[in-house]
Amino acid sequence: MTAAVGPRDFLLPDLGEGLSEAEIVEWRVAVGDVVTVDQTVVEVETAKAVVDVPCPYAGRVVALHGAAGEVRPVGQPLITIAPLDDAPDPHATYREEERAGSGNVLIGYGTGHGGTGRRRRRPRLALAPEPGTPAAADPVSGPAAGAPAPVGSPAPAGPVPAGSSRPAGPDSAGLPALNGTAAPADRSAEPAPTGVRSAPLVISPIVRRLAKEHGIDLASLRGTGPGGVIRRADLDAAVAAPAPATRLAAVPDAPAAHAAHVGLVPAGDGDTVIPLTGIRKVIADKLSRSRREIPEVTIWVDVDATGLLETRAAINAATPDTPVSILALLARICLSGLRRYPQLNAHVDTEGQRIIQSAGVHLGIAAQTDRGLVVPVLRDAQRLTTRELAAALAETTAAARAGTLPPARLTGGTFTLNNYGVFGVDGSTPIINHPEAALLGVGRIVDKPWVVDGQLAVRKVTQISLTFDHRVCDGGVAGGFLRHVADCVEQPALLVANV
Repeated sequence: MTAAVGPRDFLLPDLGEGLSEAEIVEWRVAVGDVVTVDQTVVEVETAKAVVDVPCPYAGRVVALHGAAGEVRPVGQPLITIAPLDDAPDPHATYREEERAGSGNVLIGYGTGHGGTGRRRRRPRLALAPEPGTPAAADPVSGPAAGAPAPVGSPAPAGPVPAGSSRPAGPDSAGLPALNGTAAPADRSAEPAPTGVRSAPLVISPIVRRLAKEHGIDLASLRGTGPGGVIRRADLDAAVAAPAPATRLAAVPDAPAAHAAHVGLVPAGDGDTVIPLTGIRKVIADKLSRSRREIPEVTIWVDVDATGLLETRAAINAATPDTPVSILALLARICLSGLRRYPQLNAHVDTEGQRIIQSAGVHLGIAAQTDRGLVVPVLRDAQRLTTRELAAALAETTAAARAGTLPPARLTGGTFTLNNYGVFGVDGSTPIINHPEAALLGVGRIVDKPWVVDGQLAVRKVTQISLTFDHRVCDGGVAGGFLRHVADCVEQPALLVANV
C-alpha cells in the first residue's frame, strides 16, 4: 500500500525559451475544488502567448498562489494540491520553507530549488474563519506579515482585525513577513480599532518595487483584486492620476528633484494610459534590442508580379480544393533564394564573436493580432512542398490570431517574411526580428504603368524589400538574393528551374 503524501506545490513551469515569468489571466479552479491529473487550472499570459497550464497532480486545491493580474516568476509555487484522503480544510493555512531559485531552467518545469538555511512564513490570501471559530495561536510573537508600513509609521502588532486588508496565513504569495516573523493563521472577529490603519494587501513584489520607485503610498490605494488585493493596474492608475496626492507621502527622504520625475509626463484629463506590459513590452524590448545591436541595411526593388498572379491562378484552377496563396508562393521563392544565399539564413553570436548559419530554414511569418505583432515559425520549411507551405501558413496565422499557438512556435526563427502589403502600403523599412539576420518585406500589388518589350502597359506591380544584418554579408550577397527573388516573381518558371 502506497504511503500517503502531503500537500504538494505545483511550480510555474518554464513555458518557453527565454521566459522567466507569466501573468495570471484567470484561475480555472478555486480553493476546495477537486482536480484531476493534467486538468487546466489557470490561464497565464507570457511575453509570447496566452497559455493554459495543466496541473500534474490530482487532489483538492488548498491554495492558489497569486491573483488575476499578478506576475509570477518561473519556478515559484502556482497552486497547492492535497491528496483527497489527506486534504485539509481549504480554509486552513500551511507553513512552507522559503525557496531560492538556482537559476537552472528545467524545460517543462521551471527553475530548480535547493534547500535554504532560513525558514519563514509566506503570507497568502486566506478566507476569514467561520463565526465562532477561535483564532489560531501563533507560537511566534511579533508583528503580522504584510506590506511594510510607511516610513515613520509604527508596525501594527497583535492579531489582524476581521476585514483587515492584510494577508493572513503562510503561503507562497511572495510577501515576506516583517522582521522574519509570521502572521497569525486566522483573523480575529474583533472590529478594527479606530484610528489604526491596516497594512495594504499587496501580493506582487513588482507592485511593491514600482510603488517605491514612483513614491506611491500603497496604504492609500484601494485594491480591485480579489479580497482587496492591490494589483499593478491599481498602481498604474495611481501613477497616472493628475493629482499626486498619494505620492511621496511614504518617502520623506526623497529629494525634491525626484518628485518632478514621478510618472514622467503626467496624463491629462481624457488621456488613455496603457501600461507597457505583456506582449507589448516584449515587442518593445526586442525591437529596441534589434536596433541597438544590428547594423541593418534595407534595399528594395519594384517588380512586375503579373506572372506570379497568373501562375497562382493556374495552380488553383487545376486543384481548387487545395488553393495556394500568394504568401505561400513568396515563401517558396524565399526558400529558393536562401538555398542559393545561405549567408542570410544565419544569426550573429555576439558573445562568441561568430556567425552561425542554420542548416534548416525556420521561416517566420509576421502576423498582426489583437494582442500585437507576433512571428510564428514554420520549422524546416525547406522540406515542405508549396501546397504544404500554403496549408501550414493558413493554419499558423489563424492560430496566431486566435492566441492558441504554444510559445515554442513563436521562437527559433532564422528568416522572416513580412507581407505588410495587406495594410495597403507600398514599402517599408522593417526592423529585423532579433537575432535573425534578414527579413523580406512585400508591399501591396497594384496596377501601374510598366514597360513591356518597349511598349507601355498596365501591369500588377509590387515593391519588395530586404532588410539585412550587414555583419553577416555585404551588398553583393544581399543584392543577389533580392534580385533572385525579384526574377522569380517576374518569371515563376525560374523558380521551377531552381527547385
